[in-house]
Amino acid sequence: MVGESRWNALYMVAAVAMVFMTLATAIQPLFLRNVLGIALDRAGAVNANVQVITEVLALGVMGYLGYLSDRFGRVPIMTCGFLVGAIGGFLAPLSFQLGTLFGIGGVGFYYFARIVMTTGTSAVWPQLATLAGDFTDYDSRARRMSNAAFMMAFGSTLVFAVLMQMPKHTGILPMMVFNALIGVVGAGLAWRLLSDVAPKQADHGMPWRRIYDLLAREPRLRVAFVAGLFSRSDIILVGLFYMLWTIYFADLVGKSQVEAAAHAGKVIGIMGLLVMGTILVWGRVVSRIGRVNAIIAGMAISGAGFLLMGFVVNPFDWFIYVPVVLIALGQAGALLAPEILAFDLTPEDMRGSMMGALNIVGGIGLVVVLQVGGYLFDSVGPYAPFIFTGIGNLLVLIYALFEMRSMTLKSAPHARGGSNEGDDDGLPAAHPVRGS
Repeated sequence: MVGESRWNALYMVAAVAMVFMTLATAIQPLFLRNVLGIALDRAGAVNANVQVITEVLALGVMGYLGYLSDRFGRVPIMTCGFLVGAIGGFLAPLSFQLGTLFGIGGVGFYYFARIVMTTGTSAVWPQLATLAGDFTDYDSRARRMSNAAFMMAFGSTLVFAVLMQMPKHTGILPMMVFNALIGVVGAGLAWRLLSDVAPKQADHGMPWRRIYDLLAREPRLRVAFVAGLFSRSDIILVGLFYMLWTIYFADLVGKSQVEAAAHAGKVIGIMGLLVMGTILVWGRVVSRIGRVNAIIAGMAISGAGFLLMGFVVNPFDWFIYVPVVLIALGQAGALLAPEILAFDLTPEDMRGSMMGALNIVGGIGLVVVLQVGGYLFDSVGPYAPFIFTGIGNLLVLIYALFEMRSMTLKSAPHARGGSNEGDDDGLPAAHPVRGS
């Protein structure tokens, strides 16, 4: 049994990690507009391309880092990730000077700095989620992992509600340096306070074949992976494109760009508070109604919110809070349930590798959503990326309903033996089989 002190340490590192990751994305539109001078007609594409390029390269290491965590432990990988991310964080505010020095331009060097930072953070948050799963058993997993997700939501909320109010007082570059220092602090906290509990495995190579076989025979795991395509991109999409929308709409309503960024930070901060307020409830919902049902509910609610963004004309208008509230209410379930479900169904000796594979899928979804979203932002309108994501969420919902119906029909001949109350979606609870 893992003691409360170790859980409290994990919760604190989770909050620090999310502050570190979120602040880099939140301040990006301000830096590109006010320091590097990106014009309105290129804003969506450039901001999205930064995220896409970093994510594509992170995909190349994320799955392998999950495998390495099975061999060497989650904590060493996490600590190194914080430090690498901090190096990228220190380079980013020097992009104009260093880009000029090396002849690649400020935007080109900023791309490089963000690649370094994202490579580092790709070794942090997946290991936090995996370590939280390592600390649990089937019965405690939903509650404990929802607590960890709550602290991650707290970190994101802190960025938008508090830290994004600071650039108008401190300037943009000092906040970027401050964020790099947060990465250094995160490395120290992870190394000193966290410890691994899962047994380290011998080197048998990345278990791609075992992951494929498990996906082929377990429809619930496929639902978790399909949900992962959109659930991870939701928060980043809102943080990036709503911030862009307000900054480039500011002149039309007589606001400065830093005032617009502060307003966007307030709205997204409220969204984060709502996620925080519901995430612990979602932990109980996941345990009560089942993992797949929770994915369906989360995708339905957040999908409706994204589609309602199509009715927003002025991003400063009060109506923005209607879709934002719906997105927030569904977000926690859409993020939490797939990870819990994947962890339930994975043998202990390949959990890091499986979570790495799930994160690769989430990264692919993020790349697609951001790339398409950036194009739609510039060519159709600022609301278009949100509509695209809402349609994607609803398609995931339909697929989950289809798989759940298929599983119910297959289990129907065995359902007469009594109730499976508390089990996942009325089916036998998912306990992984050891070995291959």
